[in-house]
Amino acid sequence: MIEIRGLTRRFGARTAVDGLTFTARPGQVTGFLGPNGAGKSTTLRVLLGLDRADGGTALIDGRPYTELRRPATAVGAQLDGGGAHPARTARAHLGWIARANGLPASRVGEVLEGVGLGGAARARVRTFSLGMGRRLDLAAALLGDPGVLVMDEPVNGLDPEGIRWVRSFTRALADEGRTVLLSSHFMGEIARIADHLVVIDGGRLVAEGRPDEVAAGHASLEDAFFALTGRPGGADTGFGRWPGGSGAARGGGER
Repeated sequence: MIEIRGLTRRFGARTAVDGLTFTARPGQVTGFLGPNGAGKSTTLRVLLGLDRADGGTALIDGRPYTELRRPATAVGAQLDGGGAHPARTARAHLGWIARANGLPASRVGEVLEGVGLGGAARARVRTFSLGMGRRLDLAAALLGDPGVLVMDEPVNGLDPEGIRWVRSFTRALADEGRTVLLSSHFMGEIARIADHLVVIDGGRLVAEGRPDEVAAGHASLEDAFFALTGRPGGADTGFGRWPGGSGAARGGGER
């Protein structure tokens, strides 16, 4: 479980996150939504121990990230840019991560198969498409078989098949009982997968609840988003639609 309580983060005179409180629970996909600059990435960085809080707490299974005994087995994160060296193979990249975290080497092949990259294990990362790179990032996040998964804008730039795969795979992870926190500014897409929504703007919570609760009183969830964040409905939001599909661990044509 993820628990954010009164979280505040400032950068000089600017408050990026302002007293934010919400919970992401096991067995659910929690959509963490807001326009660009709303404070989503800052919140995730504090949660993952990459940045410090000026106030409040961000806990994973009741502890700050920095106090987790074996972080890789508690939480996996797919953030923007996985840091894989382009000259390494997918297997070598995951191998050094496993060794650094004291994880069994057998997990490398398991997670590569799980994300549909078993056939590309010996391929150099520089040959990967954007979609394959996202799958590799997910494989790295899952090496420790964590109960909590954090994903930041996982569908940015993906083609429709890649988007469909991310949706199916993420849903399957939550159905296994994991806590999944999925950050995005694509309201229409997240609504297709999330059990619970947390909407922020200006670093503050503006709405929380099931998708139907957040949309109550509006013609659609996207209309609710515009109203909650003060964005005009005709703006260039880039909001897309999740194509339907299934097959959580199926390979795709993203190359």
